[in-house]
This record gives sequence, structure tokens and C-alpha cells, in this order.
Amino acid sequence: MEKIKLKEAQNKLSEILDQVAGGEEILITREDGSSFKIIPTEKQKPHPKFGSAKGKIKIFDDFDAPLDDFKDYMP
Repeated sequence: MEKIKLKEAQNKLSEILDQVAGGEEILITREDGSSFKIIPTEKQKPHPKFGSAKGKIKIFDDFDAPLDDFKDYMP
């Protein structure tokens, strides 16, 4: 685990986040003695939003009617 002072962490935030995303833990310390641990978390899978395509898809009444292109193959 790497220890970094707060002032240094403010200047290197994107680098710190890259390290944490890679699995490292970072301890940030303030001058008053308090410290904070940044740890990686598991990526959450996005949940499907049911009904989000409502009104965007239209099925015509003759959807399952035989196609003219296949008349030669029909009995």
C-alpha cells in the first residue's frame, strides 16, 4: 500500500485513480494526522431497463406472412 500526502494527491488524482483501478490500495494522509484509504471496488454490471424500447419497435400485422421472394419454394 502506497502512502501519499494530501497535497501531492491533489496534483496526481488521475494517476492515483489509475493505480487503484489496477488493484492497488492508496493511503492519503492529511497534516492533522487523519488518513483515508482508497480501495478498488468491483465493477457493477449495468441492469437492463425494462420497457426502455417501448414505442420504438413496430411489428406489422403481416409480419409472419409468406414472402413473395419464396413463392418458388412453397408447396
